[in-house]
Amino acid sequence: MAAVRNTPDHILKLHSTTAHNWEEEKNKNKDIQDDGTMTFFWQAHTITVLVMFSCILVYVTLFEEETYGADYNNKRGIVAMVLTFLLFGVTQTPDGVFRRPHPAFWRLIMCMSIVYELGLVWLLFQNVSDARAVMKHFDGSLGVRLPEKAYGGSCLLFDPNATDPWHNLWDKLDGFVPTHFFGWWFKTLILRDWWLCTVLSIMFEILEYTLEHQLPNFSECWWDHWIMDAVVCNGLGIYLGMKTLNYLSMKPYHWRGMWNIPSYRGKMKRIALQFTPYSWTDFDWRPLTSLRRWLCMLGVIAIFLVAELNTFYLKFVLWLPPEHYLNLTRLAFFLFMGAAAMRETFQYLDDPSCKKFGRQSWLIAMIIITEFLIVVKFDWETISKPLPQHIALFWIVGALGLVFFTFWKFFIYRDVKNDVLVEEKKETNGVKNGNGKYKATYVNGNGAASRARLRKEK
Repeated sequence: MAAVRNTPDHILKLHSTTAHNWEEEKNKNKDIQDDGTMTFFWQAHTITVLVMFSCILVYVTLFEEETYGADYNNKRGIVAMVLTFLLFGVTQTPDGVFRRPHPAFWRLIMCMSIVYELGLVWLLFQNVSDARAVMKHFDGSLGVRLPEKAYGGSCLLFDPNATDPWHNLWDKLDGFVPTHFFGWWFKTLILRDWWLCTVLSIMFEILEYTLEHQLPNFSECWWDHWIMDAVVCNGLGIYLGMKTLNYLSMKPYHWRGMWNIPSYRGKMKRIALQFTPYSWTDFDWRPLTSLRRWLCMLGVIAIFLVAELNTFYLKFVLWLPPEHYLNLTRLAFFLFMGAAAMRETFQYLDDPSCKKFGRQSWLIAMIIITEFLIVVKFDWETISKPLPQHIALFWIVGALGLVFFTFWKFFIYRDVKNDVLVEEKKETNGVKNGNGKYKATYVNGNGAASRARLRKEK
C-alpha cells in the first residue's frame, strides 16, 4: 500500500464507514462457485437474433396478406416498433446488477421501463378525456366512471343485530388482503430492512387517514387500518420477508452446470434454482451515519410513498377497476423495477467508488414523478382539496419535528462517527517495527481512538 500523503496535520480523511464490503463484492464474495459449463445459455446470440428478426420482417413484407384497416395497422405497427426496441435492448444494452434468472431478463425490465416512461410522457400531453379513451384500446370495457368503495361505514367488529354478526369483517376481506400480504413480503425482499419496511407501512396508513377526504377508498375503520392492514397483512408479510432474507443471506451459493448433474431430479432442481439469487448482498442502510445519507433515506421513503399513492390515484383518474389486469401488471412490474433500483441505490449510497446514480434507479424515479404529474394534471380538483385542520396541524408538527431532529442530530449533538486516519509524526512516534510498518491511530467523531497499523511504502 502506498504511503499516506504527508498533509500539514498528518491526517488522511477516509470515506465514512460503509455497511458493505464492496471490494470483497467485486471479488465475488460469499464463496460463490460456478463451473461455467452452460456457456451457450449465457451468450448474447446477437447474430442469431438479427437473422431471425430480419426473416420475420421479410415475411411481413413479401408474404403476408396486406390489410387496409388503419386502426389495425397502427396498433400492429406500434407493437412491432416497441418489440424492435426491446429486442435491441435485450441483446445490446449493458448488464444490470442481477444475474438471475438471466442478465437478459433484467435488461428487458430496464428497456420495458423506458417504454413505459415514454408512454407516460405521451399520456401527459393528452387531456383527461383522451387519456381515458386510450384505455379502451387495452380493454373495451374501460373508459367508464367507476363507483369508489368506501371501507369506513359501520366500524362495529361484531354486530349482534345483524343476521351475520361478523358481516363487517367479511365485507373488508376482499382482493386487497392477499395483495397487501404478498406485496409487503416482496417489498421486504426489495428493501431488506425491517425498520424501513415498518416505517413505510405505518406512514402509508397515516397517509390514508390524511387523504380519505379525497379518495373514498382510503376511508377505513380503525381496526381495518391498524389490525388488518398494519399488523396482520403488512406485519406478517414483513415478518416472512425477513425470514426469507435470513435464509438467502446464510445459504451457500454453489452453482453446478446442469449437464454435470447426473440425475433427472437434480437437473430439475438446478432449473428451479436458476430463479434464485446468484449471490446475496445484505442492505444495512444506516440512515443516521451522515447527513447526506439521512437526507437520501428521507428521499427514498418519500418516493416510495408517492409510488404507493400513485396506484390509487391513477386508477381513480383513469377509471381502472382495482382488479383489472393493467393495475396488477403495473404492481408486478414495479416489483421487478424496484428490486434492481433499490440495489443500485444502496450501492450508490454506500460504495465510495460508485459516483453515478444507477440506470434503473433513475428510470423508476422518473416514472413515479411522471405518474404523479399525470394525476396532478388530470384531476387537480381532487388532489387540491384542502386538508382538514387537525390533519394539517398534525403534518406541520411532524415536519417541524423532523427538521428539529435533523438539525439537532447533525449540527448540535454531532455524534456521527466518521473515521479519519491520523499518521503519527515520525519525530515523536516514528519507530518502525520489525515488519517495516508505522503505527497509526483511527479517531472517530467523538474522539475515541482505536489502534491500527499502516504499512510503509518501501
